[in-house]
Amino acid sequence: MTDLLTTEEYKAIAAGLSLPTQAFIDGHFCPAKSGKTFDTVNPATGKVLAKVAACGAADVDFAVGKARDAFEDGRWSRLHPRARKEVLIRLAKLIQRNARELAVMESLDSGKTIFDCETVDVPETVHCLTWHAELIDKIYDQVAPASDNHIAMVVREAVGVVGLALPWNFPLLMLAWKIGPALAAGCSVIVKPAQETSLTTLRVAELAMEAGIPAGVFNVLPGGGAEVGEPIGRHMDIDAVSFTGSTATGRRFLTYAAESNMKEVTLEMGGKNPAVVLDDAENLDRVAAHVVNGAFWNMGENCSATSRLIVQRGVKDALLERIVAHAREWPMGDPLNPENRVGALVSRAHFDKVAGYLGKGPKVLLGGGAKDGFVEPTILDIADRSAKQVREEIFGPVLSVLTVENFDEAIALANDSEYGLAASIFTANVKRAIRGARAIRAGTVTVNSFGEGDISTPFGGFKQSGFGGRDNGIHAHDQYTQLKTIWVDLADDADEAVS
Repeated sequence: MTDLLTTEEYKAIAAGLSLPTQAFIDGHFCPAKSGKTFDTVNPATGKVLAKVAACGAADVDFAVGKARDAFEDGRWSRLHPRARKEVLIRLAKLIQRNARELAVMESLDSGKTIFDCETVDVPETVHCLTWHAELIDKIYDQVAPASDNHIAMVVREAVGVVGLALPWNFPLLMLAWKIGPALAAGCSVIVKPAQETSLTTLRVAELAMEAGIPAGVFNVLPGGGAEVGEPIGRHMDIDAVSFTGSTATGRRFLTYAAESNMKEVTLEMGGKNPAVVLDDAENLDRVAAHVVNGAFWNMGENCSATSRLIVQRGVKDALLERIVAHAREWPMGDPLNPENRVGALVSRAHFDKVAGYLGKGPKVLLGGGAKDGFVEPTILDIADRSAKQVREEIFGPVLSVLTVENFDEAIALANDSEYGLAASIFTANVKRAIRGARAIRAGTVTVNSFGEGDISTPFGGFKQSGFGGRDNGIHAHDQYTQLKTIWVDLADDADEAVS
C-alpha cells in the first residue's frame, strides 16, 4: 500500500511541477507545426494549468513518417525480444521512480483523486508495462500439422505503425494498456491522448526515451479529435488503430478505416453495466460495498462502472439501506486531499452533461447535487425502464436502481441494453451464478464482486461496447501482430517424381 502524504505536501509537489507542453516526435519535444496551442485546465479549480501544443494533420504526417522509418529499419521492430523486454522494464522502473510526480500531475489534469492516482493508477501502470515486458520472450509461434515433405510455420509479426487513441478517464493506465502490448510486439506508435488529459502521456514519452526506446518508436500528438484523431484514422500509412472512448467516436474510426486503407481497428467503448443482486445473496453489507465501489469509483467515469442496480424485491430495502450507508463514506472535495474519494468531473462540458441527468423525475435516495465541477454520489430509484438514466451511459457518479421479481426477469433486464461491456451477479447459489454469468451478454461478468479481472484476463465488450479485439492478457497482443504462414517444401526431386 502506498504511503499517502498530506494535502499540503501534495500541493507543494503540484506547485513545483514542470509540466510538459509540446508534442513528442522522433525522440524530441516540439511545437505543433501550426504554432497553435490549447489550454489544459484543472477541473477542480477551473484554472489553466498550461498551454499545450495543438497538433494537426501536418504533425500526424510528420510523426507517421518518423514512425515508419523506425519500423522499417528495425531499430525496435527487429530488436531481440529480450532487448525489448529490458527496455520496457527500465521504463516501468522509471515510472515507479517518478510515481508521485505522475500521480499529482494526473490528479491536477483530470480531477481524479490523489488517493486513486497513488493507490491504483500509477501502480497498475507499472504492473501492466512490466507484465507485457515479461511476456515478450514467452509467446511462442506454432508449427501446423503437414505432410512429411512440408513444414508449416505460423509466426507472429508486428503489424507496423499503430495509432493509439486514449480516453481521459484513466490517462496513464489506458496508455499502459496500449503501449505495453504494442511496443512488446515491436510496433511503432502514434499516441493521441485525450485533449483534456495530455500531460502524463507526454511525461511518459520523455521517460521512454530515457529508458532506451529509440527515436521515432514512441510519438505523442496532443490535440483535438478532428485535428489529430481523424487524420490518424484516415492515414494511409498507419496499419492499425486501437481506440478507447465513446461509442459515437468509435463508429467514426470504423468509417475512417473503411474510407482509407482498411486499417485494422480495435474499439473499447461504452457500457451501461448491471449489478444483479438476487434475494439469496449473502452478506448484504459486502454486496453493498461492491456496488458502491463499482458505481462511484473514479466519479463513475469508468466504462465498466456499475450504473444499473437490478435487485430482486425481497432484498431491495435491506440492500439499499446498506448501500446508502456505504456511499456516505465516500467524501467529495479537493482531489489533492487524500481523504477524499470523489473528485471533480474532467471538464465543464462533461459536468454539464452529467448534471443534466439529475433533474426532475426519478426518486432520489442519495445525493443529487451538482456544483462547480463536482457531482455528488447519487442513487436514483427508477420505475420507468425507458428513462434516459436507465438507457444512456451517464459516465458520472449516478446509480439507477431497478426492481425485479425473479431471476429470469433480472437477466432479461441486464441484457436490455445496446451495451455489453461488464456485469456483476450476486447470489449464494453457484448454479444460478454460472447460469447468470453465461446468459448475460457482456465481455466480463464477475460473481459476488465488482471488478474487471486483472492484467492476465482479456477486457472488452459485446454489442456496441467493443469491436475487433481485447485489451489485457495475452489476447491484447493480437491487436498488434499479424499471423503469417510460412510453408516450406522439403521434397527432393525423387519425391516429386514419385508423387
